Amino acid sequence: MAASANAPTPGEYVQHHLVHLQNKYPPQSTPVDFSYLNLDSLFFSVTLGVLVCLVLWLAARKATSGVPGRFQAAVEFLVEMVDTQAKGIVHNATSRKFVGPLALTVFLWVFMMNFMDLLPVDLIPQIWHVAGPALGMKDYMRVVPTADLSITMGLSVTVLLICLYYNVKIKGLGGWVHELFTAPFGNHFLLWPVNFAMQIIEFVAKTVSHGMRLFGNLYAGELIFILIALMGGAWSLSGTGIGLMIGHIIAGSVWAIFHILIITLQAFVFMMLTLVYVGQAHDAH
Repeated sequence: MAASANAPTPGEYVQHHLVHLQNKYPPQSTPVDFSYLNLDSLFFSVTLGVLVCLVLWLAARKATSGVPGRFQAAVEFLVEMVDTQAKGIVHNATSRKFVGPLALTVFLWVFMMNFMDLLPVDLIPQIWHVAGPALGMKDYMRVVPTADLSITMGLSVTVLLICLYYNVKIKGLGGWVHELFTAPFGNHFLLWPVNFAMQIIEFVAKTVSHGMRLFGNLYAGELIFILIALMGGAWSLSGTGIGLMIGHIIAGSVWAIFHILIITLQAFVFMMLTLVYVGQAHDAH
């Protein structure tokens, strides 16, 4: 392939699309360096979160008791779906007044963040290619917040904090501490260290798997879209090999259709696990 002198190699293209717009450079070498902020992930996650809240507020504001319109009917369908799931998992009616809306918000928010993966790979990055340097910022831009481990782990840690809150609220501080040392193997002083270790491992495992599952699926989806975009880029640079362009269109279309199922399923799974973990916080051992 006769590539342009200024065109990036496939490796450079992929690497460039996997670097976040951060508050300082060079990019962090370790994921636990908290002095770095992924500004692109923060911007898109906050913006989409505000958009979801605005849509739900408009739906509540315009709701009528008569024949609903399409918008109201769609929102009512989602509310009833989430409420049905919440009733089957969280049996405390008082808790559901908070947990139900929380689950609905989580589902829609995660879905919208996942949906960013369906945008053309270079659409927003190309806009930022012009705007970023003009604003004195680096030419990096990733638009899928859930393909960022810091976002998905932030969501899962928040769910963990909510679970800890309900453990204390429902069982009392003393009751929860007693459970930490007596479950799952029984109330014997020799088993207290083992019980406590098992409880901590359970909390850590649920939190890590909750965030990593969402991250892994969306990161893989983002990477596949980037690789498919390379096929079209190779055709446009060489001007030959029409099969590359046909393959790019077919592969991109098939993967996008399949990915609609993935982004919806991952949002639903994240919501359901949130309900399950909060429901478990209400159960006494």
